[in-house]
Amino acid sequence: MPESTEPFLRLAAIDIGSNAVRCQISNIFKFEDHTLFKRVEYIRYPMRLGEDVFASGVISRPKAEKFIKLLQALHLLMEVHEVHDFMVCATSAMRSAKNAPEIIAEVHKRVGLRIQVIDGVTEADLINLVIRQQLDDRNYLHIDVGGGSTEFNIYVNRMKVASQSFEQGSIRHMQGDESMEIWQYMQAWVTEKAKLHHVTRAIGTGGNINKIYDMAGKMGGKPIFRKQIEEVVDRISCHSMEERVKVMLLNADRADVIVPAAEIYLSAMKWAHVESMLVPQVGLKDGILQSLYERHQGPTQHHFKLDS
Repeated sequence: MPESTEPFLRLAAIDIGSNAVRCQISNIFKFEDHTLFKRVEYIRYPMRLGEDVFASGVISRPKAEKFIKLLQALHLLMEVHEVHDFMVCATSAMRSAKNAPEIIAEVHKRVGLRIQVIDGVTEADLINLVIRQQLDDRNYLHIDVGGGSTEFNIYVNRMKVASQSFEQGSIRHMQGDESMEIWQYMQAWVTEKAKLHHVTRAIGTGGNINKIYDMAGKMGGKPIFRKQIEEVVDRISCHSMEERVKVMLLNADRADVIVPAAEIYLSAMKWAHVESMLVPQVGLKDGILQSLYERHQGPTQHHFKLDS
């Protein structure tokens, strides 16, 4: 009898970020001693919740309506795919929005989805579930830059030994919604922890560093060097916003935040005195999927991801 080609689990993750909402649906297969994650749907919509929240403190009514319609569409998509389990997580913008509780309640009433607003520590813990699978025996500074927050983690022997979240991200940085005090705290934390734990390389996650990695012509698994990141940023900075979209073919919601995000990655690398960075192109959605898998099957050391 041939082996079944049907997955034993189909899971979905919705990541409500400050810049974009991402939904990924993956089939989970067992093969020999491996667990394989096979992506079957991936949708990214530039909702830009942080644009409202970091300027006014609330999510505007027009944006809330669009947000609810998007979640209705994603809910239907999950139903069509007959997912076994899913999780909906929201990060910095929802943490900061004064009217977040009302919108979350409205989503539950109108759509039937429960949104979990997670703090920076939980966000880092979820990403840690997939990051640790990418590491070797070096000591790493993990830098995760979102639209509204940045998470730093220190890994020694593949184990996280220190972690800190800062409410500073690409949209806040772009809007000038920051203080010198936050930057000083970030610098002091990274400098101290990197020196204490003898960090020798960075690992970067987030949509902006993924795009920079691609623009540098890097291949999966190969590190990118600080000088190469700076070269890409210089190339982008030479173009107007219109040129970034029409000539460099960046998405409009990426074109304006990619340079502010890069400044955070580069600053952290300088503070840690590291010259190279791994960019595994995984993020919160992958951590959510991993968490869902472990909820059903328990932790395992044998994972192999397929992303296409």
